Formats: sequence, C-alpha cells, structure tokens
Amino acid sequence: MFRSQLPAVDASAVPADATLLDVREDDEWAAGHAEGALHIPMGEVVGRLAELPEGGTVHVVCRVGGRSAQVAQYLIAQGVDAVNVSGGMLEWESAGRPVVDDSGAQGHVL
Repeated sequence: MFRSQLPAVDASAVPADATLLDVREDDEWAAGHAEGALHIPMGEVVGRLAELPEGGTVHVVCRVGGRSAQVAQYLIAQGVDAVNVSGGMLEWESAGRPVVDDSGAQGHVL
C-alpha cells in the first residue's frame, strides 16, 4: 500500500471518543500526550497487538506522522481498521487539542 492510499485524518478531526494509539517513545509520551490515548511505542506494536480494543477505528499518532503511517499500514494488514493522524502530535497541539504529561498536568510535544 502506498502512503498516499493510507487512510488519514487531520488531528483537529479526530473524534473526542476515538481510540488514539500513540506510537512515540517513552520520553516523548512522558513530556506530553493526548489524554486517554493508548501508548505502545512503535517497536512494541507487534508484540502488544492484543492490547488494542476490539472493533472501531484506531487513530494512530506519532510526532509528525511518519512512524504512525508505518504502524497504521501494519495494522491494516492485520485486519485492524486504522487511520493515520496527519501531522501527528505537533498538529494535535497546534490545533488546540489538550496535551497532558504523566501527572495529568499541561504537557508539551517533544
């Protein structure tokens, strides 16, 4: 599948109740992430696939959209309804979507 054919959605259009899978590294996650997101670093997705909720669309996000595109492509190949979040967490933050750190306080995107 070519990246241009990969289903994608703008960060500002991700539904508030969406399943959001953040595939960034631990330090990126700790600095700031979307509240309620599921964190599975890209390198661990294959081994932790069972942690994804059944049914529904999985919105995959990273910092700018490269890693998440690769993970979304993999998930689709596994039969998961996955979409890439265009622009990643940088776009999420600039769209005014909330970003929190591990304590729940205001976070920032690395």
